[in-house]
Amino acid sequence: MRFAVFASGSGTNFEKIAQAVQQSKITGELAFLFCDKKNAFALKRAEKLGVPSIAFSIKEFENKKEYEREILRLLEKEQVDFIVLAGYMKIIGETLLHAFPQKILNIHPAYLPEFPGANGILDAWNEGVAQSGVTVHFVDEGIDTGQIIEQVRVPIMENDTIETFEERIHQAEYKLYPRVIQKYIESF
Repeated sequence: MRFAVFASGSGTNFEKIAQAVQQSKITGELAFLFCDKKNAFALKRAEKLGVPSIAFSIKEFENKKEYEREILRLLEKEQVDFIVLAGYMKIIGETLLHAFPQKILNIHPAYLPEFPGANGILDAWNEGVAQSGVTVHFVDEGIDTGQIIEQVRVPIMENDTIETFEERIHQAEYKLYPRVIQKYIESF
């Protein structure tokens, strides 16, 4: 199976996924990295790893539908079977949702349905909860509301700072996401 990874920022989850493919821990083929920001550090990671990458912004298009149509054209050209979001900070619209039903995976740095949205780690920290976690889920029309695939809990330790807690969340992501992607591939 072929998949594309979408990212908007530094691309640490993308890098772990690409490395898992190179180590045959993920048996699917990583077709390309798509970034919605031409200066995203994820693009440098892709270049270093030898993964093809494509970048363009929604601002280059008349509207979101045209933007997603161009993405869809690329996905079809590269015969992509499913999409993996790894820090992609755009809401997926109906064009891609209809073309890839239950075939768009996302990772969220909180134990959904707790703390959806862009600031899951900080929201959990500020709430003072004893634990949060990481969730991999399918993407639907809502924000972090899709069917949950797998989750892990991450406790907030007594001596944690926001930085140490965030680092443990990321470490949990790096272990969980490649494993879930492989399970997803094996389900077909």
